[in-house]
Amino acid sequence: MNAFIMAGKVPTEDDPLFTYTNGGPKALIDVAGKPMVQWVLDALNDSGQVDRIAIIGLAESDDLHSRIPVSYVADQGDMLLNALAGLSWAAELAPDEPYALFCSADIPSITGQIVDWRVQTALESPEFDLDYVAVERPVMEARFPGSNRSFIRFRDVEVCGGDMNVINVGMAVRQGIWHKIIDSRKSPLRQAALIGVDTLLLLLLRRLTLAQTAGRVQERLGLRGQAHIAPFAEIAMDVDKPHQLELMREDLSNQR
Repeated sequence: MNAFIMAGKVPTEDDPLFTYTNGGPKALIDVAGKPMVQWVLDALNDSGQVDRIAIIGLAESDDLHSRIPVSYVADQGDMLLNALAGLSWAAELAPDEPYALFCSADIPSITGQIVDWRVQTALESPEFDLDYVAVERPVMEARFPGSNRSFIRFRDVEVCGGDMNVINVGMAVRQGIWHKIIDSRKSPLRQAALIGVDTLLLLLLRRLTLAQTAGRVQERLGLRGQAHIAPFAEIAMDVDKPHQLELMREDLSNQR
């Protein structure tokens, strides 16, 4: 499977990580002796499931290293547009490969074993548009106490979202869905309309299970979606705040 890494974010002055970047990409922040994104690259290289990698938002001059061939795709200025660029890259590179793995550049504690699990679990289903992953609160807090991740409480489980998902590359040509998602990204009212006010209300009242919520959203958007609960907290341990960065630095320094 081909994989692309979302690495386009450049923190602005109001971002708590700005002082760590000096105006550069977040993905290049040093974590235990190497750029944060290099840890992600290493995990993809250690996996037996990845054939080729694209890095969205960085350049060859950033001096990253990979045994697996790497392509560099220019930053499109928006997370969803970057995802669309990654899907277009995957579709052009391997038209006969239906799925691609996309992950963020700020989950440096993932390993090759975790990548293998992620891909293999997604491919257990015959056909889908999006395979989404989440991590339960007890798993996250046992592995990374003090990480202070944000959780969503469903009727049956409390989870935080993961940052390694598998998507059907055919989604690259489904412009209608992408335009709806992009148009709603900064408007709570449009987001409510996108998933349905009834679904949003039931979610807020904790009346829906994770599976029921996924079913309602995919029906609303016309997607074939599925969600998995990951046994690996690393999938959801992204670096958004200074204390999370220091946590990762300590954790990965101890593993070297």
